[in-house]
Amino acid sequence: MNLEKVLFAFFSILALTLNFGFFIGEVDDPAHHNAYELFAALIVSLIATIMKFGDRAHIGALLLATSLVADLQLIAAALVWGFTVYAAESTLTPSVVSSVVSLSAGALLANLTSVILLVVETVTFRR
Repeated sequence: MNLEKVLFAFFSILALTLNFGFFIGEVDDPAHHNAYELFAALIVSLIATIMKFGDRAHIGALLLATSLVADLQLIAAALVWGFTVYAAESTLTPSVVSSVVSLSAGALLANLTSVILLVVETVTFRR
């Protein structure tokens, strides 16, 4: 068993599940979406992206692209949350939470695409 491939798959799937955990719940209810869970999803997604660098195959480029999209969406979500709470010194209104969750949904879709590509690559792998 290749430890590098196990870690690669682990972080890709963990990024998906953490993002799903943040996304699930009422879209406009701040009590259903934890800032620490968004932060964890972002950090794990960034780790997964770093692990995808260096793969020269076409599928590797697709995996990297999906990971970069997820990172961009999660960074935007974190910036909206952080700007609202710390820079604007405002509370999380339903519209702000909806924006953050919508950005997270985009990242979730990108992570799901990445995991599907990972599974397709694994199924088509020949020894």
